[in-house]
Parts: sequence; C-alpha cells; structure tokens
Amino acid sequence: MFKVRSKYLLLIAAAVWLIAGSQVARMGIEAIAAGQGNLWLLLLGIPATFLVFHMMFSKLVGKHAARIRSYGEEKMHVLKFFDVKGYIIMAVMMGGGVALRSFHLVPGWFIAFFYTGLGIALALAGVGFLVHYAHRNGCITCPVTGKVREG
Repeated sequence: MFKVRSKYLLLIAAAVWLIAGSQVARMGIEAIAAGQGNLWLLLLGIPATFLVFHMMFSKLVGKHAARIRSYGEEKMHVLKFFDVKGYIIMAVMMGGGVALRSFHLVPGWFIAFFYTGLGIALALAGVGFLVHYAHRNGCITCPVTGKVREG
C-alpha cells in the first residue's frame, strides 16, 4: 500500500521541500514585516544563510536523486524519497526550529534573516528535485554553484 513508481518519488520530494521552504521563508518574512532586523543585517544575512544552506541542500538533492534513480522502475513506498539519515536530519532541524521559536532562544532579527535564507534554500532544493525529474537522462547544471550533475 502507498507505493508509487520510483520516478515519482522525485516529485514527492520536490513537493515536500517546496512546501517546507515556502513555510520557513514565510516565517522569516513575517518577522521582517514585524520590523525585526535592520536593513544591513537582512541584506547580508539572508544571502549568507541562503548560500550556506544551498550548498548543503544541493548535495542532499543530488544524493537523494541518485538513490531514487537507483531504484529503477520498481514501485516504492512513498516515504522512500528520504533515507533514514535524511529523516533524522529533518526531525532535528524541525525540532530545533520549533524550540528556537517556542522558547525564544534567539531574537526576532535572527529569525528574520535566518528563516528567510533557509526557506529560500529549501524551496530551491525542491526545484532541484523537479529539475532532476524533468532531466532524468541528461546533465544538470546548478545556476548558483555551476556544478554539473548527471540527471
């Protein structure tokens, strides 16, 4: 039950990462709208956070896309778009984010730039999964880093 052709796992991963990214970025943008953070901090912090997480997430997208492609045409459980390590990382990141906000462990200006940059990087990773789905048999070049990966 709940099995799909493995190629559709790329679409599921894309949806999960796009939704997560848009929600995280929304929280950052809401903090900006509430007047958190000054302009210089936002102009420096958002791109810096984005670049750090984009480099990390682009590796994860490539790794997960390659693993999903290795399944061939088999039908797989819909939750196989991540491996165990991926789910652990996701749980730690989500739990950490909830703790940061719930217990007010960081100021609002940090949420403003960090969540906006992180959310954009997550959403772009979702786009990366879409690109891997669309170019399953070709090469993919990252527009940010210029790295070339097999599709």
